[in-house]
Amino acid sequence: MLTERQTQIIESSIKLIASKGIQGFTIKNLSRAIGISEPAIYRHFSSKTSILLAILSNFKEIGEAMMFMVNSNLDAIDKIDFIFSSMIDVFIEQPAIISVLFSEEIFKNDDELEQKIVDIQNMHQSNIENIIEIGQNENKIRKDIDKSTFALMFMGSLRLLVKRWDMNKHNFNLKKEGSKLINSLKLITQTQYI
Repeated sequence: MLTERQTQIIESSIKLIASKGIQGFTIKNLSRAIGISEPAIYRHFSSKTSILLAILSNFKEIGEAMMFMVNSNLDAIDKIDFIFSSMIDVFIEQPAIISVLFSEEIFKNDDELEQKIVDIQNMHQSNIENIIEIGQNENKIRKDIDKSTFALMFMGSLRLLVKRWDMNKHNFNLKKEGSKLINSLKLITQTQYI
């Protein structure tokens, strides 16, 4: 469980990365943004890397909380709709997190951070694949496209939409466009359209 100060440091770090990029994410800049000394930050986190790991762990926990959908009574398409709609809500509420999550290339030089991103991506991929497989077994999702390809289509489409929204300074309704995307993907995956 994070302390109040750790939560403040994480939230300020996300905002700092969103506004100044990863290059501007320094302990010095962070201490200025929060209004505490650099040593005070180090009392809560041992390094910049540990702050970034905490940010990624927080997002991973959100994804893990959605895992209950795999075994829910909804049909597969509605499960995917719920997960993607929930993720869009998270991005709308915390748009600064996009700068961290969708900038994987900045973590290439740090094995621990890179592995955390890979773990998060693999977890989401696996959850979507499991839901798709259930839908295919129930003849609700077409079987002529494998579950991995479907999962990649869903995840890649969502990522591109969210990244475009972020890079365009949130100048369109992400919720509305996300709903259109999800509905289009539903049409593509449902067996009645084969």
